[in-house]
Amino acid sequence: MELPDLKDDPYLKLVRPLVEAHQAFWLVDNRHIRSLKLTPSQFDVIATLGDTDGMTCSELSARTLVTKGTLTGVLDRLVAKGLIRRETVDSDRRRISVRLTEKGDTVFRKTYGAHIAFLKPFFEQALSQKEVEAARVLLLRLRDSFKRGTS
Repeated sequence: MELPDLKDDPYLKLVRPLVEAHQAFWLVDNRHIRSLKLTPSQFDVIATLGDTDGMTCSELSARTLVTKGTLTGVLDRLVAKGLIRRETVDSDRRRISVRLTEKGDTVFRKTYGAHIAFLKPFFEQALSQKEVEAARVLLLRLRDSFKRGTS
């Protein structure tokens, strides 16, 4: 089968810059999170639990980028660090609620603000406030299109 000439395809011209932007963000983001003495998955869980009364493991799994298979180990390590605690839900003892400890809340308040302050200049250098909203809308549309394709 002969390959079509795709050198001028506008959609394919988007793939490489999208992947390169993701890789560049991932590298900078992860390096900074690790400088805060957390793994990206630990940071994701702490940031998601911050300013909440806690949530069940299934809620946490749905709201973070941590895969279900990885979440239990991440939670185990956060418990060992004294940053979260697991509690049974009174209405259903089979369900577990996860919440930040006092120490975990302190880590959340310290690291979340620091990380946002670290990332913000990268966005400000590249995009106006109007472009940020347009980019957000377009990225969410792309995400949803790919998600529909995997369902």
